[in-house]
Amino acid sequence: MDTPLKFGDVLRTRLGPPTGVRSLSSSPRSQVWRVELPDTAGDGLRPAVVKHLVDGPGADERYAREVAALGIAARAQVPVVPRLLATDPEQRVLVLDHLDHRTPAPDWIVPYAEALARLHATAGPRDAGLLPRWQGPGTADIASFLALAVTLGAVVPGGASGELEALVHRLDRAPGHALLHGDPCPGNDLHTVEGVRFVDFEQASLGSGVMELAYLRMGFPTCWCVTSAAEPLLARAEAAYRAAWRAATGSEPEEDRLVDACAGWLIRGDALVQRAHRDGTDHLARVPDEDWTWGTASARQRLVHRLGVVGGLTAGDSRLGAVHALTVSMRDRMLIRWPALLPVPTRRP
Repeated sequence: MDTPLKFGDVLRTRLGPPTGVRSLSSSPRSQVWRVELPDTAGDGLRPAVVKHLVDGPGADERYAREVAALGIAARAQVPVVPRLLATDPEQRVLVLDHLDHRTPAPDWIVPYAEALARLHATAGPRDAGLLPRWQGPGTADIASFLALAVTLGAVVPGGASGELEALVHRLDRAPGHALLHGDPCPGNDLHTVEGVRFVDFEQASLGSGVMELAYLRMGFPTCWCVTSAAEPLLARAEAAYRAAWRAATGSEPEEDRLVDACAGWLIRGDALVQRAHRDGTDHLARVPDEDWTWGTASARQRLVHRLGVVGGLTAGDSRLGAVHALTVSMRDRMLIRWPALLPVPTRRP
């Protein structure tokens, strides 16, 4: 059922009266509409998107993050976000250009990665304080992950706990002032004729761009739509990210941190459930007794995929040797216990 459009006097004075109003699908945290607005360049109409962040915990912060992130991202020489046309802070409403999304090509992660690098590169040290710093896993995540390993009957090397503690410390201190989307998932990327554009910046933060480059290998860990790309395609996408980052910043991305970023996503139980369920529950502890489906994959499918990725990346890593042995053992135990588990999908729906 369509919901009443939020478009008050502030926006009407700035943009004119909206027509052709149509509700669009959105998360429970927002209402979104497609509208037609008077075209300032002539007598016609232009499509736009109106987004209202509904009342609820953290709504004001999410609105502020989105507006700030869109302002930073607008600096990109090649656009990476829709143009922000107007805002109404009192109503938590923003109006954006409407962009037509096309069906992504089979190798969609390559232009996605290139656009992600350009997005990340729009922020810098001068933006400190405009958005929160990215938050990684903590000691509670380590404890839950190791407890799951014991429950699965995996071999837990003596050095695993210390390596994971050092990992969390490195992630917490990771340098960088990149503009991080916060949820750069399929559905939050629009594949247009002009290129990829990102939307929905309610979780935006500042930090190391490698934390989101890791999404490609980890199967988009905060997303409903899990996909696993073949190694040659991953290599192309990561090369595209590096090239776009160099072109925008004149520096090299911190690739040595990619393994750390992937391992960090692995141990986060909250990355097994949608945002509404990230409420402090120990979701890793649920895995031995239940397997819930979210989007395109189940919790156990997600975890087996992530264990395989980190197990492969940490082979021969001097800092994560015990973690390598642990992840290999955990994955083996899961596949023995649940032999019918299927790999995560290779294509986005």
